[in-house]
Amino acid sequence: MVFLRFCVDSIVQYLPRDSRHGRFTMADKSIRVPPMLWAQRKDKVWLTIQLENVKDSQIDLTDKKLHFKANGGHDNLPHEVDLEFYSDVIPEDSKNHNSGRDIIFLIKKKDQEAGYWPRLLKDTKKPHFLKTDFDKWKDEDDSDAEDNENYGLDDMMGSMGGLPPGMMNQMGGFSPGDEDKENEEDSDDDDLPDLQ
Repeated sequence: MVFLRFCVDSIVQYLPRDSRHGRFTMADKSIRVPPMLWAQRKDKVWLTIQLENVKDSQIDLTDKKLHFKANGGHDNLPHEVDLEFYSDVIPEDSKNHNSGRDIIFLIKKKDQEAGYWPRLLKDTKKPHFLKTDFDKWKDEDDSDAEDNENYGLDDMMGSMGGLPPGMMNQMGGFSPGDEDKENEEDSDDDDLPDLQ
């Protein structure tokens, strides 16, 4: 049994990567790839590295790549990842924040006129550690609504092919004095018989 364990350990040390667990396996230590979330707008990318208690972090953001290396997690194990972006970014205008539970990057896109990227990475193969951040995600169509926060009912009806703006008030729409009229008794109520 001891000999079998020795054989397995000898073979495992030469395996470059266990892709099921996102680990690089070596003789004495295991380097993991941290789980990540991403979302985008037409001018920026949100990237969240979900790793808590990060210590000794090394972050290198260039116009084409992000290299992240740190010890963290509940076991304080080494984590490392290299990401090559789909398109160029502006590292000088980008920011990151370590909240203790994760590291959030706000990365500015270089070509803001190009709009939304089809994916975060240059490689077409989807990595297992990268997921979409639906809390921050906005589609290209949704970004217009973000710019128009004062979008009212009149505007909405006009954009749907309904009433032109201001028409609700002209048609006798709801006005603040209407509340009092609703509380008044109707003259037709007098003719109704009592319920038994």
